Amino acid sequence: MPIKPPLRKLDIDTADSGFYQGFNTYVTLGAKVAIVLLIIWAAVRSESAGSTLGAIRSTIDANTGPWYMYAVAFFIVTCFALAIYPTTGKLMLGKVDEKPGFDSFSWFSMMFGAGIGIGMLTYATAVPIYHFGSNPETIQGFATEGGEDNVRYAFKWAFLRWGLSAWACYAIVGLALAFFSYARGLPLTIRSGLTPLFGTTLEGPLGHVIDIVSVVATILGVAVTIGYGVSQFASGVFNITGADWLMNAEGTPTVAAMLAALGVVMFCSILSALSGVGKGIKWLSNLNMGLSFFVLAFFLVFGSTLFAFKSLFVGMWDYITALPFMSLHLFRPDGTGVDNVTNQLADWQGSWTIFYWAWWIAFAPFVGLFLARISRGRSVREYVLVFAA
Repeated sequence: MPIKPPLRKLDIDTADSGFYQGFNTYVTLGAKVAIVLLIIWAAVRSESAGSTLGAIRSTIDANTGPWYMYAVAFFIVTCFALAIYPTTGKLMLGKVDEKPGFDSFSWFSMMFGAGIGIGMLTYATAVPIYHFGSNPETIQGFATEGGEDNVRYAFKWAFLRWGLSAWACYAIVGLALAFFSYARGLPLTIRSGLTPLFGTTLEGPLGHVIDIVSVVATILGVAVTIGYGVSQFASGVFNITGADWLMNAEGTPTVAAMLAALGVVMFCSILSALSGVGKGIKWLSNLNMGLSFFVLAFFLVFGSTLFAFKSLFVGMWDYITALPFMSLHLFRPDGTGVDNVTNQLADWQGSWTIFYWAWWIAFAPFVGLFLARISRGRSVREYVLVFAA
């Protein structure tokens, strides 16, 4: 049977004029309506919304945990297989001999900043410290909470949070979008990555639903990130200035502090977005990378240098060797009580690993779209290996 030629065109209806010119009105309005309804529900019936969403999350954790674990492991294997295999690794994300739109340093800086770089810097201290107190080894009695014998385990599980698994969720989406948009000439939308499965049916309602779901997932993922980021920003300003109005008696940021921090973050984000990828975002990414190197050098010189290097390389070794087990082994509750070790392990995995995997996947359409936007002219191998680094 002859192989059909690849699909190189999707006829997606877009508005010819007006506010939504160039956009599909079904996707745009559908996503807006869904988000507005969620916001109204959360604002008017906050307790009901919180309990309902919490119950949904608990149900998802209990019933789809294996899917998250195995799907993310599959993403890792797929990305590296595409990069290592000679035929697919040399495929260009664009036309033949097309030059990259950004120099290597700026490209890597934007990949790092838009991917997991900012979160990694923010939680580089918090996550290992948390796992120093609690992780599967301490729950099973193999290490002591807060003990010297738990240092390696703490770093191993911290690397899992911010390692190849998070990278793979973003990389697989960006890779699909970049290839089908730049090499095949399809629109730069989520539905384009599914054309080998659904073909031209994506021109209609099915494609609209896919794009709407991706937009809603992106907004929810961004909301979680902004929520954590705004709280940390307000707490950081309080620690620097000591202004009483920033923190309440419970030790959490006040509403006024959260609103002020949100305003600052949104203002800077809007300015960066309006400046375009080639200007503001590129400059901010380069600045971020430079500051990251400065912070790294500062701690290496003035911190515990030997401990830092030992923790880095030993932790990476422990992480790589244990990655198959940590990625594929599912702790299942046995229902005998919360104090049971088996149930504690399942609760820990649901609160950490599965929660993070769901977060990465929800954020993947947004980050993947950006990675595709800046990676035109790169090869599949270059994209995968540089991003993994």
